[in-house]
Amino acid sequence: MSLIRYESQTREPLVDGSKDYHQVTEDIVRPIEANPSRLWWIGFLTAVSLLCFGIYSVYRDVTYGIGQWNLNKTIGWGWDITNFVWWVGIGHAGTLISAILLLFRQGWRTGVNRAAEAMTIFAVMCAGQFPIFHMGRVWMAFFVLPYPNTRGPLWVNFNSPLLWDVFAISTYFTVSLLFWYTGLLPDLATVRDRAKLKWRKRMYGILSFGWTGSTKHWQRHESLSLVLAGLSTPLVLSVHTIVSFDFATSVIPGWHTTIFPPYFVAGAVFSGFAMVQTLLLITRKVLGLEDYITLNHIDVMNKVIVLTGSIVGIAYLTELFIAWYGQNPYEWYAFKENRANIFSPYGWAYWIMMGCNVLSPQIFWFKKMRRNLVLTFFMSILINIGMWFERFVIIVTSIYRDYLPSSWATYYAPTIWEVGFYLGTFGLFFTCYFLFSKFFPVIAVAEIKHILKKNGESFKDNMGAIEMKPVEVFYEEEMVHAHH
Repeated sequence: MSLIRYESQTREPLVDGSKDYHQVTEDIVRPIEANPSRLWWIGFLTAVSLLCFGIYSVYRDVTYGIGQWNLNKTIGWGWDITNFVWWVGIGHAGTLISAILLLFRQGWRTGVNRAAEAMTIFAVMCAGQFPIFHMGRVWMAFFVLPYPNTRGPLWVNFNSPLLWDVFAISTYFTVSLLFWYTGLLPDLATVRDRAKLKWRKRMYGILSFGWTGSTKHWQRHESLSLVLAGLSTPLVLSVHTIVSFDFATSVIPGWHTTIFPPYFVAGAVFSGFAMVQTLLLITRKVLGLEDYITLNHIDVMNKVIVLTGSIVGIAYLTELFIAWYGQNPYEWYAFKENRANIFSPYGWAYWIMMGCNVLSPQIFWFKKMRRNLVLTFFMSILINIGMWFERFVIIVTSIYRDYLPSSWATYYAPTIWEVGFYLGTFGLFFTCYFLFSKFFPVIAVAEIKHILKKNGESFKDNMGAIEMKPVEVFYEEEMVHAHH
């Protein structure tokens, strides 16, 4: 006899409706087996169009050099590094949801972790392109890789934070990819076993690596998941810390500050969770997965958003205070005149950043607001606009006015090819996401089944009825059930 252990009745269920194991498989796998909807085709073709524009923009950059971008003698990075840091930040929520929440045994992660992990991989793919194409001579990209060669004394500069980025991003991508794919194996085997077409059975058979669902396979799967979660957890902190070192290790006023590493990490989780909300709200509606991505999931993620948004707000105020308290006239000028002054050339960008990132998320202190889907969708987009402006403000407002007043006349605005490159990465991201949602389960079927009897709505309701029975009757029923 085995008695199932249920969670507290006061906690909301993580799976709505009366579901059994077969129904879970049907609901989540059906969108893969059905023909793509009209909405899917519209979204996919829009994403591919953006990707084509991005490819042409990159072609212009590689053929004619980065003179195609509106960089000038003070601003040498512009949109390129802004977008790089922004995309790396987007990828942070996936690793946090997957790894840290797995280690802490948080059941609510199961409805959202698969899409968040995929989002991480696609975002890192987008981010990695910016430093490579910023080199201009992209065919020389292998020069940043430290390997034994015949170049004599020419070697990579290990003191450069940009080289640390190469190590951090490649490690992050590799571990995230392994973590995502490991979790997919049981579900790919489920799709393989249900497949009716020969090519689908063969494709999913190859992708599932011969998964049979045996005890040994599950033991290895659990062990590997925990090992990868342990590897990923420090990466959540290290990757964006290293990205922040691109700025913090310099002596530029506005960059040379020790608060950057924790503040960048909090901002990355903040923007990453906002993007997860954007994607999941669309996914649950289009694929009809409201029973698995519930209001409870949306509520919990909004709590994380208001927490990290408040941390980011404190970081902004700390920056201002230290710039004033440090009595460095150049540092205080960078904040007071170049950023916070509404009449300065980029003052508008600073106040958009403050409004979107600090003020707007405070509405999520109210439970009713956290559970409002339209508001959540709007806020998730607004937050990522604000986080993009944060990176833009950090980069541009710190360097557009040089120590020489003669440099001050230059005002940076992107060219169509810089904008095109950025839009192209959106095209790549959503093309990958649409293909992922069509050929892979966007929710982890095996993990939903794992929590179903503990957190499912119908099982929790049954538990309420069980608690009202006399213990002897319950024990007798269990013994009869075990006997049969």
